[in-house]
Amino acid sequence: MTETIDKPHASERPNNGAFVRQEYSIRDRITADGSSGFPAEAGRYHLYVSLACPWANRTLIARRLLGLEETISYSVVNPVRDERGWAFDEGYEDPVNGFSHLSEAYLATDPDYDGRWTVPALWDRRSGRLVSNNFPDITIDLETEFKEFQRADAPDLYPVELRPEIDAVNELIYRDVNNGVYRAGFATTQEAYEEAFDDLFARLDWLEDRLSRQRFLIGNRLTEADVRLFPTLARFDAVYYGHFKCNLRRLVDYPNLWAYTRDLYARRGFGDTTNLDHIKRHYYITHPQINPTRIVPKGPEIDFTAPHDRDRFPDETR
Repeated sequence: MTETIDKPHASERPNNGAFVRQEYSIRDRITADGSSGFPAEAGRYHLYVSLACPWANRTLIARRLLGLEETISYSVVNPVRDERGWAFDEGYEDPVNGFSHLSEAYLATDPDYDGRWTVPALWDRRSGRLVSNNFPDITIDLETEFKEFQRADAPDLYPVELRPEIDAVNELIYRDVNNGVYRAGFATTQEAYEEAFDDLFARLDWLEDRLSRQRFLIGNRLTEADVRLFPTLARFDAVYYGHFKCNLRRLVDYPNLWAYTRDLYARRGFGDTTNLDHIKRHYYITHPQINPTRIVPKGPEIDFTAPHDRDRFPDETR
């Protein structure tokens, strides 16, 4: 197998050893009225995703929750990434463009593109280019600009009246949890690692307390905030606890967080887009600087389908 390389770019490793995620530079937006130049249309857009990637997982959750399966297609890359980036090989295919690597989509969009070839990436069939690789925007656009194509009983994941609270919670969770596990895992100094570690577990404690009083992150209503948090929680015990050295406590040691995760897993879009085989093979094989043997652990046993007690709270999702 070709040697795999998945080290942060030099710009992502400042002198103090902290991991800083690169900016996502392809940031056009889809709009219902087409004012952005990219109107919401059925059959026009295609998602490139990895089932291993938490950012891409979000887009699949939103797509399925909203009933956009017939509106937006997707294709899955090989979960093991090498120095050429995400690949369509060994049974993974790109039915839209026939690309062998995701990098081809980026270079078709910008021949001078020199950033990382990341997922999710949203492709526009009509213009033959990527619309966006900025993962926070993609799910918001699915939720707000594709209303015409959503199933009749689709939840409103980003309601206008709750957006300030959703945005505030998302900012904290992104900084300390979603990106916090990467800050710990890719830190190259003890100081940077411990800072990320402490931020992560302080925020998990905060979430545990918050979820002791309500069913979801924003009261008793499922929102975009839950879509963003779930992929990190689903990967925590299998990957981040050991591989990224986030080992103060496991997810299963948090009664409310663990029950909340199981509650979400049982819902449309969450459990059926979670693939632990892809997740474990990607992380343990693609990060040789962290796991030089590339041995994929067989455990732990995780039962996402175990009963939970979240029904003690009402579900006001609408």
